[in-house]
Amino acid sequence: MSKMYMFLANGFETVEALAVLDILRRGGVEVVTVSITEDEQVVSAQKVVMMADVVFKDHLVGDDPVPFYGNADAIFLPGGMPGTLNLEANESLKKLIIHYNNSGKIIAAICAAPSILGHMGLLRGKKATAYPGFEKDIIGGEYTGSGVEICDNIVTARGMGKAIDQGLALLEILVDKQTADKVGDSVQYLN
Repeated sequence: MSKMYMFLANGFETVEALAVLDILRRGGVEVVTVSITEDEQVVSAQKVVMMADVVFKDHLVGDDPVPFYGNADAIFLPGGMPGTLNLEANESLKKLIIHYNNSGKIIAAICAAPSILGHMGLLRGKKATAYPGFEKDIIGGEYTGSGVEICDNIVTARGMGKAIDQGLALLEILVDKQTADKVGDSVQYLN
């Protein structure tokens, strides 16, 4: 079974997180939600309170996230404001993102969150998409404006309206196309 860590900060975009979470869990991917706040409770930009599965800081070794969080196949960064800024401010999370990139593992981000990857230099020479207005943050990469963009190990999406598309794209990568098509049909998305 494939595994993904989804990182949640106060101010995350509700539907971006939950649509991807829902699609992947329906397809059999183990998705572990991780709060980067002080406890399990995370409040979305739309004031929806979510209880995460684990608290990021509780499983760090010093400030190193890799021993606990380095074992999944993918990580996911939902957008939203100020959620994206809160994710980017976490230095231990950035260490984990670098570990996943260096390992060739999937890094997915949507809406404003691809800006984190751009600021870290991880989009150089890659195609990526993000919420309109964040083109300048795809530093060294090519902003495509696509709904979902897959380039090597990076999977970016433009915004909330493309969250199901991104979930299905990730499901196809992490499981297979047949499972992604089956889930898409079951939620009446591909019909």
